Amino acid sequence: MLVRGGPLMAVLLVLSTFALAILLTKSWQFLRAGLRRLAFVDSSMAVLESAGAEAALAALDVERNPVARVMRTAVAVGSNATLGSAAAQAEVARVGTREVRALESWLRALSSIAHLSPLVGLLGTVLGMIAAFMRIEEAGSTVDPALLSAGIWQALITTAAGLTIAIPSMAAYHFFEGEVDRVRAAMEDAAVRVLARFDKLSVDRLAFGSVHVDGDDDHAV
Repeated sequence: MLVRGGPLMAVLLVLSTFALAILLTKSWQFLRAGLRRLAFVDSSMAVLESAGAEAALAALDVERNPVARVMRTAVAVGSNATLGSAAAQAEVARVGTREVRALESWLRALSSIAHLSPLVGLLGTVLGMIAAFMRIEEAGSTVDPALLSAGIWQALITTAAGLTIAIPSMAAYHFFEGEVDRVRAAMEDAAVRVLARFDKLSVDRLAFGSVHVDGDDDHAV
């Protein structure tokens, strides 16, 4: 199939390898961070209320979840009497933005692969069809129908390969993006709760910056 599909099949093979590598890497990153384990937020708030900032910081230090790192920053700056509300919120927003962008790393590449693979496949099909009709022209009046059908199905291999790569890549991209959005919301909620506890909240909500593939800046700080 790789040989019969033409030279662009090698390009599609490279794209599929990159897509698989990104999918496995991001899956391991998200799984290792325990993004869906957020029970520590309420327990840490309870420790903060009952035992104070030092105990809450110690409890958050053992968590790998990026929400915990944002929450820990909020506790640290909130308990710092020398920092005002604006400075505290700016530091929490900085750390939150860094964590969100770490989660979004390589997602743009995965989206690009999902968009480029069908186009590469279509280009391969067009080039294959051109080659098939050139062979028919060379055959002159003695055209063998089998020659045409063989050229067409060989040309369509690249389109099928491109779609095979694009569909799971796009599905994975939207899944990971949804996970990032859910974690971002958890970060914002936890940070607001902590800063409100220290009376250092001057806005209704914090927004952690993010660079989306579609170019939206809805989450700009």
